[in-house]
Amino acid sequence: MASGAGRGEGRAHDREILRLALPALGALTAEPIYVLVDTAIVGHLGRYPLAGLGIAGTVLTAAFGIFNFLAYGTTAAVARRIGAGDERGAAEQGFAGLWLAVGLGLALTTVGLLAAPFIVDAMGASDTVRPFALTYLRISLLGAPLVTVMLAGVGYLRGTQDARTPLLIAIAANVANLGLELLFVYGFDWGIAGSAWGTVIAQALSAAAFVALLLRARRATGADARPDRAEIVRTARVGGHLVVRTASLLAAFTTTTAIASRISDTAVAAHQVAFQLWYVLALALDAIAIAGQAIVGRYLGAGDRRGARTVTRRMLELGVVAGIAAGGLVIAAREPLTAVFTDDPAVRDALAAVLPIVALWQPIGAVVFVLDGVLIGAGETRYLAGAMLVATFAFLPFALLVLPAGGGLAALWWSLGVFLVARAIGMGLRYRTDRWLVTGAVRE
Repeated sequence: MASGAGRGEGRAHDREILRLALPALGALTAEPIYVLVDTAIVGHLGRYPLAGLGIAGTVLTAAFGIFNFLAYGTTAAVARRIGAGDERGAAEQGFAGLWLAVGLGLALTTVGLLAAPFIVDAMGASDTVRPFALTYLRISLLGAPLVTVMLAGVGYLRGTQDARTPLLIAIAANVANLGLELLFVYGFDWGIAGSAWGTVIAQALSAAAFVALLLRARRATGADARPDRAEIVRTARVGGHLVVRTASLLAAFTTTTAIASRISDTAVAAHQVAFQLWYVLALALDAIAIAGQAIVGRYLGAGDRRGARTVTRRMLELGVVAGIAAGGLVIAAREPLTAVFTDDPAVRDALAAVLPIVALWQPIGAVVFVLDGVLIGAGETRYLAGAMLVATFAFLPFALLVLPAGGGLAALWWSLGVFLVARAIGMGLRYRTDRWLVTGAVRE
């Protein structure tokens, strides 16, 4: 009888997890899919535009990724309020994230435009690649406030346990992005600039949709949409921990691109494709973690520690299965993938050598992503910041030895395994305790 009850509980959790994770899969990958579409289109313009996109795309992934706390932190805070039955407070938490997003996005655009030439040079762009990287980076930075607003809006909706609406917005935006890029790049012959402008316009459409939905929530709940200093400060404090966590994560990825650009133009072009494929797969696996943020936050807001622990265990099981499937997909589709993204024989050869390594890291990455999402949902942002710093410092010596040791792109990707394993150990140690199971509508 107990066994049957356990299976029933597992099935109930499966439905709950998949109801959030499957729609999150599409919405979560919206931004990297923009860049992946850019990669496919720009890849057929030649080696140097593709390498330029590789440098600029990695910088943008890092810059925008730092502000993921606007989604992650908002999801956890809103979910706790929903679990406690406070829908008005949940909407006001959403507006706090929105106001913070506008300010941070404008600041990122300003600083980024001023620093763009120095950033491209620091990434090791050659003289032939530099103009393409600079063009794409400058245009894309104009969309920074749009991206941050999108992140805050996604976080609010996920916290209310609605992952379907962000998916629909993401699908519409990506269709618009593809059409605009084909028109601008091939129809108007704008080259890499057309690719960047298509993405910015698609981001504007998405941001407008999320603002409209937040305003609808204000009318339904009577929430105060004006800037609330206390809520903004609370959001920013949690965000500070997540910025450290995310900056450490993206520093590792940015370092790999900077090293790849110093190996050769061919290596950085192949790395761009491999990294974007890895990133899209990572975010696809991270869909379960997004469900974890919303579900664990809701359970803890409602005071249900047992439910939070049980659903986490099930998400880890599903994550491992998904990671194995993702790795198998990369291996099976290795040859078609190289043909889709580049016509250059040297880049194809380099990419074919590194994709099996990309596949190998998928199951380990899945465990890491699930635990990361669960601990964010529980409000363990301070611990995550420290654990990520430790993992980054463990990884850097291995990555920095690639060039002096004469290693190639494959060696660089092997070094990323150290980073993933170190993250898994750090978060696994926390998960084994009960310290993360703190209940209440607000976690101080």
